[in-house]
Amino acid sequence: MKICIFGAASAHIDTVYIKAVEELSEKLAKRGHTLVFGAGGTGLMGAAARGFKRGGGFVHGVIPEFFREEKVELIYEDCDKITYTETMAERKFIMEDEADAFIITPGGIGTFEEFFEVLTLKQLGRHNKAMVIYNIEDYYDDLEKFMDAVRERKFITFKCSEMYSTFKTAEEIIGYIENYTPTETPWRKLKIGD
Repeated sequence: MKICIFGAASAHIDTVYIKAVEELSEKLAKRGHTLVFGAGGTGLMGAAARGFKRGGGFVHGVIPEFFREEKVELIYEDCDKITYTETMAERKFIMEDEADAFIITPGGIGTFEEFFEVLTLKQLGRHNKAMVIYNIEDYYDDLEKFMDAVRERKFITFKCSEMYSTFKTAEEIIGYIENYTPTETPWRKLKIGD
C-alpha cells in the first residue's frame, strides 16, 4: 500500500514528534508499505522518509522545482524516486493520486491545507481512501474542538467526522489503515445545502 504522510517541514520542532513519526514509518515499511511524501529532508517529512528507509521501504518524494532552485527547504536526498513539479498544486495532485491512504502528522499551515484538501475531495466523492490524524502529544485536540464547534453551528454535518479517524499510537494507525474498508456512504450528501 502507498501511504501519503503529510507533516511539518520545520527543523525546530520537539524531538518527541520526530521520534514518533520515524517509529510509525519504520513499522509501516516493515509491513511492506511504501511512502509518497513532499520530499522534505527535515521535520516530520524527513522523519517519515528516514523511518521508511530504515524499515526497508520505498520512498517517493514529490516537490516543486522552485524548492530546489530557490533552496526553499532541504530535500531528502535518499528518495528512491523523486518527482519535480512546476507547482504546489501539481505536487499535491501526484501525492493524492498515488496514495492509497493518508496520514496527517503534526504540522503547520501547509499540513492543515493538505488535510482539508483531501477531506474536501473525499466529501466530493473524488476518493474514498483511509484518512488518519496522528495525534502525537495531543497536538490535534484543539482542531477536534474546532471541528466540533463547526458541526454544532451547522457549517458541516456531524457525519463529516466519519470521513477520518484520529489516533495516538502507531499500532492503532496501522490497524486502521490495513483493515480499512471504503464505506458505501455517499459523502457528497454530507454537504450542507444539498
